[in-house]
This record gives sequence, structure tokens and C-alpha cells, in this order.
Amino acid sequence: MSLSGVENLARLPELKKKLLWTFALLAVYRLGIHIPVPGVDSHALTEFFNSASNTLFGLFDMFSGGGLKKVSIFALGIMPYISASIILQLLSVVSPELKRLSKDEGAEGRKKITQYTRYGTVLITCIQGLAIAVGLESMTSPTTGQSLVLFAGWGFRLVTMVTLTAGTVFLMWLGEQMTEKGIGNGISMIIFAGIVAGLPSALINTGRLMTAGELSLIILLLIGVLMAATLVFIVFVERGQRRIPIHYAKRMLGRKMVGGQTTHLPLRINTSGVIPPIFASSILLFPATLANFSSVEWLQKLSQHMSPSSVLYNVAFVGLIMFFAYFYTAILFDPKGISENIQKQGGFIPGIRPGAKTREYIDRVLARITLWGALYMALICVLPMMLISQFNIPFYFGGTSLLIVVGVAMDFMGKIESYLISRQYEGLMGNKARVKGR
Repeated sequence: MSLSGVENLARLPELKKKLLWTFALLAVYRLGIHIPVPGVDSHALTEFFNSASNTLFGLFDMFSGGGLKKVSIFALGIMPYISASIILQLLSVVSPELKRLSKDEGAEGRKKITQYTRYGTVLITCIQGLAIAVGLESMTSPTTGQSLVLFAGWGFRLVTMVTLTAGTVFLMWLGEQMTEKGIGNGISMIIFAGIVAGLPSALINTGRLMTAGELSLIILLLIGVLMAATLVFIVFVERGQRRIPIHYAKRMLGRKMVGGQTTHLPLRINTSGVIPPIFASSILLFPATLANFSSVEWLQKLSQHMSPSSVLYNVAFVGLIMFFAYFYTAILFDPKGISENIQKQGGFIPGIRPGAKTREYIDRVLARITLWGALYMALICVLPMMLISQFNIPFYFGGTSLLIVVGVAMDFMGKIESYLISRQYEGLMGNKARVKGR
């Protein structure tokens, strides 16, 4: 955004109000991260998580914004809501009833699906909260051997389950309020805030590793260059488009001649945005987290094989990113509807017949660029993570966190810019109307 655009923020009270709402709700979220679940020894818990900072716990803690490390009321973060959304979207493909609600019944149908998602979130959170409570009872400090739970038993389990469920439901409400009254997608902003809030501590820990001699200056510089290159590459690809030219034939509309112009249909290389890596991470984290909180032998082996540095984890991660890239693009983009609108308006793609052929062409182009977008996301998320895990660098510097931070930041700034442009346009139209009235 240009400097003039920033200056315009002060002239638009509505935009200032939306920004204040966004930052106030994010501040409430960050405040809740520091409210612990009752009955947990915080000192022993800190020692345990320090010893597991670069394992699956560290990755899950990053997505919860540091809440898991403190076992706060927001320890599960917004991931149960995302998991419930995934389940509902998958069911909407195979269930005629859900498909009818999402496509045919408009706003009312979407309200019902949102309600089902909330119920699913509560159910998933109850299961995860109970599993975490049981797992905490079996954990001890790696240095003193002291139990993490002060008073084990069903009282602690029920209190922890209810507390974590209430925290996630409150976060879900915060995200919805942020989307409605603020700027940007509330769920994405909560994940963004959690990752950004952990960057200062990650930098401090990296400095301690360097001071202790566990990390050389050359390796640190290489990691910095890798992060900078990844950042530039993300911005470059996120702004990339495939523009399909569309011509509109001249035709008489009443007494006016309309049409005869050329425009284009922009298709983003990464149409699905940051959703595929978030969805893929949440699916991989759910069973692996339960395995880490269990003492069953085969679950423990599964946890070892599903560490972020393992081949199995990264292969599954790439596969899920590819799947969700195509799946979410199919939900967001409707080639049939677009081809019908182009035909109704008298438009056509040069060399392609209107109607079914146009739909097939758009579908084919979209499938090709979605493949490159999915490969780009897989490369960004997996390659830096594998390299960084070899040098004991915190996950905050990984490709997944960079992709989420950059993607959400670009979306946030884009919505502010769109809001400014729409307000300026309305102001111009208002002035024009006043001049005509005089």
C-alpha cells in the first residue's frame, strides 16, 4: 500500500473502526493465551516443552500461538474448528443433503452448515481435551521426574476438557466476529497472530544456540538467505496469474451498441491460498498429538515415524497439500457457472466455442495451474522444514509459517486497499450525483 493509501486511513472512520475491532479481538486472543488450565505444574511443563521444542509438540504449539506450551485455555487453538470444516466440506461432496444446503439454499443453507461445523468443533475439542488431560497425567519433567499434573483424576480430566472446549468455542466466536466486524478472515488472522507472536522468542532462542556454540554463524546466514529467498518466491508466485482473454461481440441493446471490447479472466496460480497447508497440518497433527499423549506402544511408534523431519510425515504432508489444493479450488471456482455467464453476456474465448467447450477449456487451464500451485506450496512447506530440522532451528522459520504469514498479510493488505478504492469510488459517484442534482 502506498503512503497516500496509509494517509487515507485517518480520513475513513469506518475503516479505522474495523481495524480497531481487528486489533482489539487479537489482543483478547493473546491475553487468553496466558491464562492456564487449573491443576498443571507450569515449571515442570516448561521443562518438558523445552526438551520437545523441535518435535511435533513444537509444531502444534506454533499453530496454537504458544497456548499448548502453557496449557492455556486456548491450548487447542483454532485447529478443531478447521478440522470440523474439513470434515463438513468432505461430506458435502458425498452427501446430497449437505451439497444441496451449500449450493442450492444460499445464505440459509450456509448458516446451517456453519451450525453443523460448530457442533463438530465442540465434539472434536471434547475428544482432544480429554486425550490431552489423560496424556498430561502420564507425563513428567525430564529433569526432576515430577508429574506435570498436581492432582490427577477424573476431576482434573473433566475440568481440562470443559476448559479447553470453552476456550476453542470462544476463539471460534472471536474469529467470526473478526470476519464480520473487522478486516480479513478471522480464523486466518488468529493463526497469523499466533505465529507472529512466537517470532521474538524464536529469535532469542536462536541467539542462545549461537552463543552456546550449537549453531555456527555460517549456518545462521544460510538460513537467513533461505528465508529471504523463500519470502521473495512466495510474494512472486502469490501475485502470479494466468489471464485468459475474453472478447465481447458488438450487439444492439435497445438503441445502444454495446460490446466490442476485450478483457481477461484472471486465474491465480495459487487459487486456494494458505488453506491446503493449514488443512494438511491439522489432519497430521490430530492423530499424532493423540499418539504423543498416549502410552500405547504402537501409538508411540506411530508418533516417532510421524515426526516433522521424517520421510513418512513429509510424503503424507505433500500428498495432503496436493489433495486440498485441488479440493478447495473446486469449491471456490466454478468453471461451468463462469462459462455460462460469459456466454450470456455475448463473450467468447478466441478459438474456443462458447458453452461446454469454454467450460472444458477453463477447467483444463485451472487444473494445470493448480498443479503448479500445489507443487509450489509443497516445496515451500517441506524443503525448508527438512533443512531446518537438520540444524535444530525453531519451526517458526519454516516454510509453512512463512507461507501462512505472507499469505495472510497480503490478503489483509489487499482487503484494506479494496476498501479504500471502493470508498473513493463511492465518493466520486456521490459528488457526481450532487453536481447533476444542482
